[in-house]
Amino acid sequence: MNAPYDGDRGQGAGGAGSPSGPPAPPDAGQGGGQAPPDPYLQHAYEDDPYRAQDLAAQDPVGEALYDRASHPPPPPGTYQEPSALYQQPPAAPYAPDPRIWAQTPPPEPSGPSRHLPYGDRPATTQFVGVDDLVTQASDDRQEPDAFAHLFRDQEGSRKVPGPPEPEPAPGPAPSKSGGGRVSGVLKSSALMAAGTLVSRLTGFIRSLVITAALGAALLGDSFTIAYTLPTMIYILTVGGGLNSVFVPQLVRAMKDDEDGGEAFANRLLTLVMVALGLIVVIAVLVAPVLIQLMSNTIADDVAANSVAVTFARYCLPTIFFMGVHVVMGQILNARGKFGAMMWTPVLNNIVMIITFGLFIWVYGTSAESRMGVDTIPPEGVRLLGIGTLLGLVVQALAMIPYLREAGFRFRPRFDWKGHGLGKTVKLAKWTVLFVLANQAGVLVVTQLATSAGKLAGKDGTGFLAYSNAQLIWGMPQAIITVSVMAALLPRISRAAHDNDPGAVRDDISQGLRNSAVAIVPVAFTFLALGLPMCTLLYASSGAEAARSMGFILMAFALGLIPYSVQYVVLRGFYAYEDTRTPFYNTVIVAAVNAAASALCYVVLPARWAVVGMAFSYGLAYAVGVGVAWRRLRTRLGGDLDGAHIVRTYARLCMAAVPAAVIGGGIGFAILELLGSGALGSLAALICGGTLLMGVFFVAAKKMRIEEVNGLVGMVRGRLGR
Repeated sequence: MNAPYDGDRGQGAGGAGSPSGPPAPPDAGQGGGQAPPDPYLQHAYEDDPYRAQDLAAQDPVGEALYDRASHPPPPPGTYQEPSALYQQPPAAPYAPDPRIWAQTPPPEPSGPSRHLPYGDRPATTQFVGVDDLVTQASDDRQEPDAFAHLFRDQEGSRKVPGPPEPEPAPGPAPSKSGGGRVSGVLKSSALMAAGTLVSRLTGFIRSLVITAALGAALLGDSFTIAYTLPTMIYILTVGGGLNSVFVPQLVRAMKDDEDGGEAFANRLLTLVMVALGLIVVIAVLVAPVLIQLMSNTIADDVAANSVAVTFARYCLPTIFFMGVHVVMGQILNARGKFGAMMWTPVLNNIVMIITFGLFIWVYGTSAESRMGVDTIPPEGVRLLGIGTLLGLVVQALAMIPYLREAGFRFRPRFDWKGHGLGKTVKLAKWTVLFVLANQAGVLVVTQLATSAGKLAGKDGTGFLAYSNAQLIWGMPQAIITVSVMAALLPRISRAAHDNDPGAVRDDISQGLRNSAVAIVPVAFTFLALGLPMCTLLYASSGAEAARSMGFILMAFALGLIPYSVQYVVLRGFYAYEDTRTPFYNTVIVAAVNAAASALCYVVLPARWAVVGMAFSYGLAYAVGVGVAWRRLRTRLGGDLDGAHIVRTYARLCMAAVPAAVIGGGIGFAILELLGSGALGSLAALICGGTLLMGVFFVAAKKMRIEEVNGLVGMVRGRLGR
């Protein structure tokens, strides 16, 4: 029913009332009495039928379910009324002291702090105040991708707007603009990745040319051992310390020394040059003994021993230039220049490719000339030896322009005592023992592989085949994992120096997960398509040798995953200048590798012994990862982001298994249909590889693996520009 209009309001029984105007208030009745309540003026919720009842009785269902025996009401007199929500604070007993409330606040940090409660991720710290919220809310921001940390660490120009983060211990101002900093995020990252990729590809071409020129029999094994010997000696003496210990030391010197670490770098380079010069002289004199240690099979053969010793005396001086190149590269890495160390090995590979190309042009390929250790001419040995030495010389000298651009000038300094080099040598002691243990395992494999190749009497079953397959297998590790960690190691070292285990953990986790995006599918690709890959690449050495190398590559395949993880995890110890723990870990790896390889040599036929040794290599690193992981987790306070990392690797493997089954099945079917020649191998590799990668990325996308999606988004963004 509609309410009556205002003219009807206030009419009594007699119908008298005011025709218009507001009604009189209730207390304005005649004679001062109380007027009856106006039903049209009362509040809609004024008459509450439950006001006088128990509140719990308003809901009969709640009343029935409420257990008063378990929740009895408080006894009478103990219930306290709730205090007011807002009240004046009690008066202070003392007068305000301006020395307390007006003291100068501490200075703000010059950049994003590593001690924020949520780390330094831009997603969680991009707005730190009202000013940032107002000034940055309308900015266009790119979605973070899987490799954003790598770009962010190399270039400071794309950080969250704010005061620029100071460079670690800036040295003397360089003459050129840039001051040791790369010119841009994309440029620096692309330069480093492209340099590593081109270096590894040219190194792979070098391996193909060497195999085509010398074959995969005893002559090829003799050169491979002589060529490997300088690298082993260099790593055993100073190489291990240079590669891992001196980056944190150089970073510390740049931060703490007044000259930006230039004097420390000059002392280090001078010391290394003197030490390596002495090592080269001694190694050249005892070259026959070194060949005996590397392979009894070659040393017992007069012709093979003569060729191997001659090759070794040409190759051993490269130890000096290896060390000089590495020290120069570490100086540049500590100053934020990563491209030079990735690009200069390309020059060495080009010189060697030209050298062995000239050898093939003069004498023909191994399949054509059937050249062996007793038929190779001295002129050919001299050509190959001089070309090998010249390649390392060019590689080392090419670093000088990069150092000048970075503002570094080499001045020999012999004041080694009392300037921190003693601590560096002490740290390097454990790294040398680390490398010694690792090379001891390599030495066992070298002896067994050369012996198995001679016993088998077939090409592609000796040490050269093992080295060639290992070279292909290690390329993804060198291109992806090493490139990621080359940029992260100075950053991890700074975090460790600042005693920030959370930042170290986050960087290691990021490095592991980002590298796994490529390492896991490539490992399964080697397992599925290793045979057509080697029959295509090493066809010049003969069909039998190429197939043998294919089986060796398949045995190596899955070991790439623990090998990559081990590399990243050990960098956490090096960041804390802990070289003892990696040594003990490597002793375990080398012992497992040597024992498993010896078991394969004894149990398996000579034809398959090297295949078993390749599988043992990955098995040894799987054991080593388990040991190193637990120790690093304890070092970082019991948290290494293990659940996140393991989940990422497990999901990547789940996506790679069906892809490998489908792609490998198609590849083997094409090989059976077209044969293992160049055409059949190429078709099997293209069809099987395309199908494998397609299935993998589809499965990864369906599983919503964030690292894969981030990588795909980054590639799309780069291609769309």
